Amino acid sequence: MEVLGLDWRHHGGALRPRVGVALQETKLNDRLTVEETLRLFRSFYARGPAVEELLAAMQLTDKRGTWVMRLSGGQRQRLAVACGLAGDPDILFLDEPTTGLDPQSRRAVWEIILAYRGRGRTVVLTTHYMDEAERLCDRVAVIDHGKVIALGTPRELIGSLGAEQLVHLATEPLLPLEAFDGVASIRTKRKEGPSLAFAVDEPHVAVPALLARVAQRSAKLTELSTRSATLEDVFVSLTGRSLRDG
Repeated sequence: MEVLGLDWRHHGGALRPRVGVALQETKLNDRLTVEETLRLFRSFYARGPAVEELLAAMQLTDKRGTWVMRLSGGQRQRLAVACGLAGDPDILFLDEPTTGLDPQSRRAVWEIILAYRGRGRTVVLTTHYMDEAERLCDRVAVIDHGKVIALGTPRELIGSLGAEQLVHLATEPLLPLEAFDGVASIRTKRKEGPSLAFAVDEPHVAVPALLARVAQRSAKLTELSTRSATLEDVFVSLTGRSLRDG
């Protein structure tokens, strides 16, 4: 396997200093402070940012004297990413870096990743959050049961749905998908729990036609919404199941 143009089997020593890693659950010494932890990791590399720079970049300066065991989940994860950046790597591997974080901590990690990418470095990110992949990634690989089933830019993958607008509709009783066969502007349709989802070309054409079909079937409309398609829609379309099903 080649990384950065080098074969790992023959150039492992040259590659290790150029690669950074932050796992979903990085095990750090609970009895070391944040600053001690960063100084330890920084000592492993011949080059890299100063500890003060890492503390500032990760918004951990005020926690420099705090034991790792007393950090919040978000602070601990930012420290793990800082350890991965201690050698100023050319490529950074992040394994689900925001899993379990509150929204504020999650956004803080996003800003760190975007800043690192903005320096022309490469980030390989694994995530179950499709909005995270859409926001952070230039190219996305959708993996299902260990196999890559789609690869492209976020916009290319969303475009693969055939339409970039979605209409969600629910009725009482819930009408079958077949009830909407032949409705104008609809590209695809599927059932999503208690509602139906339609990928459409022109919402202003599709919505009136959908409502007319509901009225023809003497059903009661209980939900109607429109939105832009996302990578999560791509995932569900490709795999036929929601993200929560694992």
